[in-house]
Amino acid sequence: MNELFDLIGKVAVVTGGSGTLGGSISAYLAKNGVNVAVIGRTQENVDLRLNKIKEEGGTGIGLVVDVLNVEELREARKAILDKWGKIDILVNTAGGNLPGATLTEEQTVFDMKIDDYKKVTDLNLNGTVFPCLVFGEAMAQTKSGSIINISSMATYSSITRVPGYSVAKSGVEIFTKWLAMEMATKFSEKIRVNALAPGFFISTQNKAVLINTDGSYTERSLKVIAKTPMGRFGDIDELNGTIHFLCSEAASFVTGTIIPVDGGFSSFSGV
Repeated sequence: MNELFDLIGKVAVVTGGSGTLGGSISAYLAKNGVNVAVIGRTQENVDLRLNKIKEEGGTGIGLVVDVLNVEELREARKAILDKWGKIDILVNTAGGNLPGATLTEEQTVFDMKIDDYKKVTDLNLNGTVFPCLVFGEAMAQTKSGSIINISSMATYSSITRVPGYSVAKSGVEIFTKWLAMEMATKFSEKIRVNALAPGFFISTQNKAVLINTDGSYTERSLKVIAKTPMGRFGDIDELNGTIHFLCSEAASFVTGTIIPVDGGFSSFSGV
């Protein structure tokens, strides 16, 4: 492998690592020689992801952590440092939405459940900020590392029905840029902070919104595909190449960026 892209021996923390996106990224990094700490909310799902990594010859550990609990994050950091002595990569995929913060076609923003809105903004924004602060501190001490956050197409324009998620992901974007500045100017230019803005991928979280019970596309899906120049949904594995790049020395002068991986969705007006 070109040494610019060599990840062998690096240590990665993947929050939300037991989910669809985080699981894909965890497995990919492990296949490329990275020691992966899979962080998730339930032991069962963490074990499923970790077992898959080990079955494919990778190295990893699983940790059940609430990303909104700073003390649990610090305990996880200690466990990872005790095992591998460093943290090179942090990928924050923990997030999601709730029905009460997702509007139906018939509802207006005034029908949104405020408690669910608070939960969604807390999980998606602070569920990224807190791990950055805890695991990023380990990078500040070693003066090296790559943090990758997950943004969304919901920050590029107003996508209907998901106000809380849109607000939170917009916060993730500016925090990514702010932290990139903070790390480079106060700790080391070798600490980089970037974000991916995935286009539309079918996952367990959004399947009901995008796929009808008979397997056909919903009206929302058809609208998404009509605005995607490539004319299809993405495959979750299609994010891994950009993840690899941002983790590697090939991206040594890349920080504070938000990279869309979206089949052209964000660049197309739809007309």
